[in-house]
Amino acid sequence: MKAAEKEEISVEDEAVDKTIFRDCSEIAFYRRQKQQLSKNATYQALLDSVTTEQDSTRFHVVSEANKIPLLVEVYGIEKNIFRLKINEETPLKPRYEVPDVITSKLRTVRLVSCSGDAGSLILTHDEGDLKCHISANPFKIDLVSENEPVISINSLGQLYFEHLQTPHKQSRATKGNQESAPADTFQENQEDLGLWEEKFGKFVDVKANGPSSIGLDFSFHGFEHLYGIPQHAESHQLKNTRDGDAYRLYNLDVYGYQIHDKMGIYGSVPYLLAHKQGKTVAIFWLNASETLVEINTEPAVEYTLTQTGPVAAKQKVGCRTDVRWMSESGIIDVFLLTGPTPSDIFKQYSSLTGTQAMPPLFSLGYHQCRWNYEDEQDVKTVDAGFDEHDIPYDVMWLDIEHTEDKKYFTWDKKRFPNPRRMQELLRSKKRKLVVISDPHIKVDPDYSVYAKAKEQGFFVKNPEGGDFEGVCWPGLSSYLDFTNPKVREWYSSLFAFPAYQGSTDILFIWNDMNEPSVFRGPELTMQKNAVHYGNWEHRELHNIYGFYQQMATAEGLIQRSKGKERPFVLSRSFFAGSQKYGAVWTGDNAAEWNYLKISIPMLLTLSVSGISFCGADVGGFIGNPEAELLVRWYQAGAYQPFFRGHATMNTKRREPWLFGEEYTRLIREAIRERYTLLPYLYSVFYRVHMSSEPVMRPLWVEFPDDLETFSVDDEYMLGSALLVHPITEPQTTMADVFLPGSNEVWYDSKTFAQWKGGCTVKIPVTLDTIPVFQRGGSVVPTKTSVGKSTGWMPDSPYGLRLALSTQDSAVGELYLDDGHSFQYLQDQFLHRRFSFHSGVLINRCADEKGHYPSKCVVEQILVLGIGKKPSSVTTHSSDGKVQPAAFTYHAKTSTLSLEKLSLGIADDWEVHIR
Repeated sequence: MKAAEKEEISVEDEAVDKTIFRDCSEIAFYRRQKQQLSKNATYQALLDSVTTEQDSTRFHVVSEANKIPLLVEVYGIEKNIFRLKINEETPLKPRYEVPDVITSKLRTVRLVSCSGDAGSLILTHDEGDLKCHISANPFKIDLVSENEPVISINSLGQLYFEHLQTPHKQSRATKGNQESAPADTFQENQEDLGLWEEKFGKFVDVKANGPSSIGLDFSFHGFEHLYGIPQHAESHQLKNTRDGDAYRLYNLDVYGYQIHDKMGIYGSVPYLLAHKQGKTVAIFWLNASETLVEINTEPAVEYTLTQTGPVAAKQKVGCRTDVRWMSESGIIDVFLLTGPTPSDIFKQYSSLTGTQAMPPLFSLGYHQCRWNYEDEQDVKTVDAGFDEHDIPYDVMWLDIEHTEDKKYFTWDKKRFPNPRRMQELLRSKKRKLVVISDPHIKVDPDYSVYAKAKEQGFFVKNPEGGDFEGVCWPGLSSYLDFTNPKVREWYSSLFAFPAYQGSTDILFIWNDMNEPSVFRGPELTMQKNAVHYGNWEHRELHNIYGFYQQMATAEGLIQRSKGKERPFVLSRSFFAGSQKYGAVWTGDNAAEWNYLKISIPMLLTLSVSGISFCGADVGGFIGNPEAELLVRWYQAGAYQPFFRGHATMNTKRREPWLFGEEYTRLIREAIRERYTLLPYLYSVFYRVHMSSEPVMRPLWVEFPDDLETFSVDDEYMLGSALLVHPITEPQTTMADVFLPGSNEVWYDSKTFAQWKGGCTVKIPVTLDTIPVFQRGGSVVPTKTSVGKSTGWMPDSPYGLRLALSTQDSAVGELYLDDGHSFQYLQDQFLHRRFSFHSGVLINRCADEKGHYPSKCVVEQILVLGIGKKPSSVTTHSSDGKVQPAAFTYHAKTSTLSLEKLSLGIADDWEVHIR
């Protein structure tokens, strides 16, 4: 290891041969579970052991093979949620149960036991008509609604549970779940099944208590469209898996990851949704160890029964999708969310893991990043370039080269001698700075962060009890143990202004490499037998490591402001619940068209999995995008939640003005359109923060009964009002855009042309535009002028874009607060509702609790879909004052334009169109 310290660390340490990552066949617990199931070791429930506690029903199940009982607990939870836990009755030592993800003490609902027959037990949920049917032999659970099974558990008999063992048993049989084996086959079993040691390449994973994996199957009746379990560079709708091709959830640093691949990349959310017309359900598998998910859909079939008369009887069997979860360790702890609507599912999931944090407004602007802006002069020049070319932006980013020798919380004294002055320059432009802070800490006794962490025992340990050391950007590094609350508390304190020399209140944080990435480690990560707080092995909690760093960072930024200011933290690694702490992105993509294309389903999958504040590196991180690709990526990114341009080192500079005047104009227009839409986008973020509806939505979420939407992932809804169809192929002149909803009308946001929903339309496109449609029946608030950054825009006037429905009506909302503090939680906000009906536009308060002073006015109103020219337009203020308003009517596009208005955004008023 000491030799490694002297070796040059470069990007090549990340850009590695994909063979260093395992496929399923090389994962021992996967092989064991697949092999065991061929032996059909079924479990049966001992229903005479049933006990009813205050909040749960408990009983035992036992396997024919080993006769060791498992404890099963079933809970009813408010909002139509069931929880199922399965654990060893008396484990050798406690098994890991994931802490800190579930938001608060869950409010349980008493399950009432109804009489089943002798071999079954029926539990009913107080809320709704849901019943939980438990069958004894073989053990199976059916969740039943309206007498139809919705989800079945263990109907395929794939419950699998490896019991912890003491090492001395290794010389005999192998496993609680393995039959006794002759001694001479032990070595062969050990090699093949990785029971006590698992080899991969030059690495050996030693398992102190033997194999400990778990597994269970779930069947969704009538469902064939499944979504979720990010992060994979795959389609939004989950695909059927073949043997050896499961979806892998294991956080890994995969530079230039492969597209249409089920391997795990930077983050994991073990949460899966199933949707059909009339019902949405979901499964949350609360486990932070390496997890594999297999999916198999059995289509609906029609059987011909034995013919007894002249006409053969037919019986139809509906489709069913089977999902099998397998995790390396921990316990079975699973939440069943029963909807029934997509909106209900989002609320149910956020009641468990929390809603998306309300972002500061600046973070919804455009971010400019590369690895690396070289020095203070480079930052100054790039910042000035945006002003010179009249392109708004909010945040300048600095990668690892801004530090002294890759030591976080420091500044390179030659390149950044006066970081405060640099930040004051940005502050004068009302802009912010984001710097990187990774979890690896350079081994250097003279580096105060390292010295203090070592002294207090704050690093992850190796199995021998010393500090774990691995190689990352600084060379030899130790890794902070963020699973320890004391480490998180200490790490948070490092962001205090006195501690973080050179930082100011406009500096925010980027957590990278926190899978954790360990160069030259097994699969470029930490060995699984490294030891964390509480003596837990890394294998138990690998997928939650980055979640904890983002948690500690967000808390540190809140603390430095004495609890007043909202943090902004971007994290590469994530887990269920990461939405509470900030934003994530899709990692090290490439400057190629297919990466632009795959970014859309990747972001949709994150969005339905609770993480709404997400984006992809605009332009592609690796390589040099051609100008057309760069323009198309800016046009897509402008309509996505997190909007950042980023590039790796050794790529050509690609600031928006470096590709010639025409391309500069196109990129400027895309970014300015983003700023124009910020009132709408901020309002949509408030909605996800309060009620969990994603910002970026797959079409099926908005049109849950429209079968044609279920597999669409090349376009999406931004909120409920805008449909966006990015252009992801070069030299496109015509786009096929699906407009959902046979009762809907859609308006082209550029030409105002009307289109009926429920069909695919051909839209001509030039490099100037991507197809964006406003949904009939919506009101979109905008800004009528754009500043250099969001900080210049709070008082600039609003516009309203009304798109009328087939019933000539429209509704929308605007949420407004100070954009940066937590004062909105003390009712310092403004929430307005706009409604248009029978020719009258009304602005009213949507939430009487909120009060926020705003001098802003609505200056323009554009109404799309007005069939004929009005004879008069008048404004009516709350004091009864009526004034005529000047208007322009365009018969060709059926649009009415009102200009030069001065209607207070915070006031009640009406506009009458006659």
